[in-house]
Amino acid sequence: MTRTRPAGGPNSQLKSTLDTLMAWIILAVMALAAVAGAAGATQTASAVRPGDMTSGSLLLKRKDGGYIEAPRLGSDYTVSISGPTARTILTQRFSNPADGWVEGVYVFPLSENAAVDTLKIVAGERIIVGEVKEKQEAKVIYEKAKEAGQTAALLEQERPNIFTNSVANIGPHETVVVQIEYQEAIHQSNGTYDLRLPLVVAPRYNPAPVIQTVDFDASGNGYGVSVSDPVPDRDRITPPVLDPAKHDPVNPVSISVKLNAGFSLDEVKSAYHPVKIVNDGDMARSITLDAAEVPADKDFVLTWTAKGAAPQVGLFKETVNGKDYLLATVTPPSVAPVGPVKPRETIFVVDNSGSMDGPSMVQAREAVLLGLDKLTPADRFNVIRFDDTFDVLFRDAVPADKEHLDQARIFVKSLNANGGTEMIAPLKAALVDSNPNDRTHLRQVVFMTDGAVGNEQELFATIGQNRGRSTIFMVGIGSAPNSYLMTRAAEMGRGTFTFIGDVAQVKDRMDELFTKIGQPVVTGLVAELPGSNAVLSPSVLPDLYRGEPVLMMAEAPSLAGDLKVSGMIGETPWSVTLPLARAANGNGISKLWAHRKITEIETAATLGQLAPDESNKLVLAVALTHQIVSSQTSLIAVDKTPKRPAGEKLTRADIPLNLPAGWNFEKVFGKDQPAPSPQSPKERDAALEGFTQLAVLEKPVTSASAPQQVNLPQTATPSLLLGIMGLLLSLVAAVLRFLAVRSKPVGV
Repeated sequence: MTRTRPAGGPNSQLKSTLDTLMAWIILAVMALAAVAGAAGATQTASAVRPGDMTSGSLLLKRKDGGYIEAPRLGSDYTVSISGPTARTILTQRFSNPADGWVEGVYVFPLSENAAVDTLKIVAGERIIVGEVKEKQEAKVIYEKAKEAGQTAALLEQERPNIFTNSVANIGPHETVVVQIEYQEAIHQSNGTYDLRLPLVVAPRYNPAPVIQTVDFDASGNGYGVSVSDPVPDRDRITPPVLDPAKHDPVNPVSISVKLNAGFSLDEVKSAYHPVKIVNDGDMARSITLDAAEVPADKDFVLTWTAKGAAPQVGLFKETVNGKDYLLATVTPPSVAPVGPVKPRETIFVVDNSGSMDGPSMVQAREAVLLGLDKLTPADRFNVIRFDDTFDVLFRDAVPADKEHLDQARIFVKSLNANGGTEMIAPLKAALVDSNPNDRTHLRQVVFMTDGAVGNEQELFATIGQNRGRSTIFMVGIGSAPNSYLMTRAAEMGRGTFTFIGDVAQVKDRMDELFTKIGQPVVTGLVAELPGSNAVLSPSVLPDLYRGEPVLMMAEAPSLAGDLKVSGMIGETPWSVTLPLARAANGNGISKLWAHRKITEIETAATLGQLAPDESNKLVLAVALTHQIVSSQTSLIAVDKTPKRPAGEKLTRADIPLNLPAGWNFEKVFGKDQPAPSPQSPKERDAALEGFTQLAVLEKPVTSASAPQQVNLPQTATPSLLLGIMGLLLSLVAAVLRFLAVRSKPVGV
C-alpha cells in the first residue's frame, strides 16, 4: 500500500517557504558582494608573509606601513645602421601591476653621441608625438598634465649619456608605451667599426658638497653661508639600485640591429652578448640576441670589419630646410714614423674604489702591468692609485729600470678595491709636471677607471686648467663605463679613449693603445672649404694617432667645391682632397652636426672661453632650431584626454636599476646597507600623497628567516567574497537537499 501527501496544504506551504528562503539568500549574497566590493575599493592591501612569496617583488612603501607594487619596465632597441650613422628606436613599456595610479620615473643611459629628436606615446591606435621645448617650459607643461590626470611623458637630459623619462598617470593594471628615437655617428678605430648601446646607469659616486662660511662684513655685522656642490643634481642621477645577491634582475631588454655597412663585410660580432647573425647580402646583416631578452646590466657592443682593406674616406651630405650638412671621415695612411721615436714619461692612474671590485679590478691591474711591460729603459714613469684617498708611488717620475719597475709591479698587484671615488686630487697630482719645458719626452697620463662619478664637469675643468703639455688617454674599465667622461676627458686632454669590458680583452686593447701613443701620426691638421662660408666642426682638429680617423662636419647654405684636409706626418706634409659633388646621401647628418656643435659650445664654457649664461643661450638656440634634446631642452608629449579620475591619488615610483654585471654591491654601498634612494625635490613630495620612496621586497626568504608581515596589493581574486559566496551556496544546496528528501513519496 502506498501513501502520498495531499496535493494541497502542506506542499503549497513548503513551496512558499522555499521561495521566501531563496529570495533572502539571493539578497544576502548581493549585499555581501556589494560590501566586499566596497571593501576591496578602499582596502588595497592584505597581509602576506615574505616566506609565502614565490618570487621577488618591487614595492612602494606607504607612510601607513602598507605597500603597493612598483611599475615594471621592458625596453626594446631597434637599430638601423646605414653607413656612418645609426638610427635607434627605443621602446619603453611602463606596466603598472597595482590598483592605484602611478607616475613612473626611469633613469637610463644613451650614447653620449646620441642626438635625441623624437618622443611618442602609443595609446592604443593613437600616437601622441612630442615636441622639443625649453627645459623649464616642458617641465611646466608636464606638471600641469600630471595634475589634470592626463597621460604625459617628459624626456630630460641629465648628462649627455644619462636621461630621465617620466610618465604620468599610468592607470591600474595598464601599460603605457613610450618610444624614443635618436641618431648617432658610428665609431671607427683601427679599421673596426662599432655600435655601443649602454643599458644601465652605473651608481655614481657623488662627492659631498663643500660648505664655506664667508665673512661678508669686516665690521662683524653679518655672516653668510655659501654652498658649492660639485654635483648639484645628485638626486636626479641616483635611482634606486637592486642588490643582485638578493634580487632577480629587472628591466628586461630586447635588441634587433639591421646593419647596412656600405662596404663588403668581413667579421661581425657581439663583444659581451650571444647573438644570432643572418647574412642579408655582401654588405648587410641582421643581428638579434640569442635570448629573447636580457637584463639591463651591461653595455651591448657590436663590431664589424671590412672584407679586404677598410675604407679610408667617407663623404656624406644631407639638405634640410634649405641648408647643406656634411659629414666626412678621413683615415690617414699608417706609415712608420720617420726618425727616432721620442721616449715617454707615462703616469699611470688607476681607480681602486669600491665600484671597481671584482672583474674590473682584475682588468685594471692587468692593464697597468701590461703598460709597465711596454716601457723602455729610455722612458720615465710613475703610478698613482686612488679611491677616496690617493697614493703616488714615487716622489716624481722615475727611470723605467728593473728596480723601479719591480717596485711598481708589487704596488699594482697589491691593489684592492674599496672606498669612494675622489678623482680630482689624483688627476691634479698626475698633471703636476716638474719639467714643463722638457721637449725630449712625450708626457702622457693613462687614466684607468669605470668613471662612476657624478662630478664630470669638475674633472673636465681640472683638465682644462692643469693639462699643460700632458696628453690624457682614458681607459674605460668594466661592464658599464661612463663613456661620456671617457670621451670628453680624452678630447679635452688631446688623447684617445679605450674600453676594456673583459679580462680577455686587456692584452689586445693595451697593445693597441701603446702602439697608438708612441707618437701622433698626423699633427697640425687643418680642414678647409675654399670659397665657402661653411661652419666647420670641430673648429680645431686634434692630432691623430695610428688607426684613428678624423671626423668633420660642416653646415652652409650651399656646399660645393672640394674639402681639403692637410697636416704633417712626422716631417712630411700630407693632404687629401674630397670633391663634395661625390658625397652620398646621408640621413640624420643635420642632427649630428647640431649635437656636435652643442658639445663644442659646452666645452668652451668648461674651459672658461664662454660665460655660462652665453653658453646656455647658444645651446638653446641650436637645440630648438634642430629639435634635439640638450642640457637646455626637453621632449614633452601629452595625451589631451584626461584619464585619472578627480580625487584619485597619484604615486611617484622611481624604477630601480640592476647593479652593473661584475660589480660588488657591498663594496659600492657598504655591508648590510640598502642602496640609497634619491631625495625627491620638494615639488615632487606633494605627488607622493601618503607614499614614501621605493622599497624592495627581496627574494623568497628561507624558513630560518624570522616571519614578517608585509601588506601587498589585493590584485588577484577576491578570495574573501568568493569564500562567503561559496559558503552560502553550500548552505542553499543543503537546504534544497533536505527539502527535496521531505517532498519524496513515502513508502509503507
